[in-house]
Amino acid sequence: MTAIRSGKYDLILLGATGHTGKLCAEHIAKSLPTDLKWAVSGRSYERLSAVVEEIKLYNLDRVQPAVEVATLSMEDLRSLAQKTRLVLNTIGPYFRYCSPVVQACAENGTHYLDVTGESPWVYEMIQKHHGTAKASGAIIIPQIGVESAPSDLLAWTLANLIKEKLSLSTKEVVASVHEMHTQLSGGSLATAVGLLDHYSLGELARASAPWALSPIPGPKSSAAVPLQTKLLGVRHQQDLGTLTTSVLSGPNVAVVQRTWGLLGGPKSYGPNFQYHEYMRVKNPLAGMIIHFAVALGSLALAIPPLRWLIQYAAHSFHAPGQGASRASSAEESYELRAVAEADDGSSNPRMAMAKFRFDGSLYYLTGLCLAEAAMIILKNDSLVKELGGGLLTPAMLGQPFIDRLRDAGIIFESRIMPERTTKSKR
Repeated sequence: MTAIRSGKYDLILLGATGHTGKLCAEHIAKSLPTDLKWAVSGRSYERLSAVVEEIKLYNLDRVQPAVEVATLSMEDLRSLAQKTRLVLNTIGPYFRYCSPVVQACAENGTHYLDVTGESPWVYEMIQKHHGTAKASGAIIIPQIGVESAPSDLLAWTLANLIKEKLSLSTKEVVASVHEMHTQLSGGSLATAVGLLDHYSLGELARASAPWALSPIPGPKSSAAVPLQTKLLGVRHQQDLGTLTTSVLSGPNVAVVQRTWGLLGGPKSYGPNFQYHEYMRVKNPLAGMIIHFAVALGSLALAIPPLRWLIQYAAHSFHAPGQGASRASSAEESYELRAVAEADDGSSNPRMAMAKFRFDGSLYYLTGLCLAEAAMIILKNDSLVKELGGGLLTPAMLGQPFIDRLRDAGIIFESRIMPERTTKSKR
């Protein structure tokens, strides 16, 4: 493994003039150590300088960020990677712009974090750069924002809790978006409709296959998904309520499955582990309506003329780089709950429950996760040495990451549920 460079900077924030990038810069300025050596980077010196002037007001006594102008050429990106220990990347769509960024970091032993939710692109990056990053010692973690840090950390916490408290493996984790009030940014909308223009249906199918991101084959036995869920998209889960299809589930499931594989699969969470994610609804009828609406929307995106129409509408809603106002963002919230079933072979298995909640802008939450994860890598040399590099997942940062998120204001709770006399309704 190549030694990680010391670098001129501790971190460089790439894409600091975009909506998520500005919020990440704000969190760094407010909350990260005042002696942090950092820089903001992008194509426009004027726009970057404006960001620096804005965030300077949050803490005049801290080291202020430098400005590094760079294009997305390999020459500029290699130079950027050689100047820093870690790159935070908020430029999207990632499939369109960011493959060279990952390549430059992997080749130069520079740690890298991003907040994509683009599973096909992550699949491609794993295939191309995991070996290189492992050899150079670069820790590369995509999807460390709202997608998919909460899901991955809840699954990791529950599996470890069941192992520690009950000495059992985990059979299934069922997660539910219990509450989500937000507005999509222009970049998120543009990404959602752009994936099908970039990847073929075959490429999307390979990247979306069960356990596609796992380094080892997934379990052959599985927790059965109820028939009504397969047909109508509705599931009832005790302690979570009535659930239905979630548009966020695909990327999150893929990341949790990769974590299972990276940690040793059967030796970690268990040989029969499954993860499913839904969203909470008031009643089964609402769940069916949402399920079929998602199905029809996915079909529409697969038809080019309809996809282009949706893309036009997305740009008129919020242009890429723009998002909700600060006033409306203050009213946002996000809560993910999950229950886990211990794999004890009984008809009435022991259960555990966990919750992740944040009150405020989901895009600020994403920037917060990005910045706090960076501090784990920058300050925890023993963990960095243990991880060794490669294309990893949020949960690989473990309890130190959860502790930092709690300190930053996120509610993160977990507990073993009391024994029940009857099997929970599924």
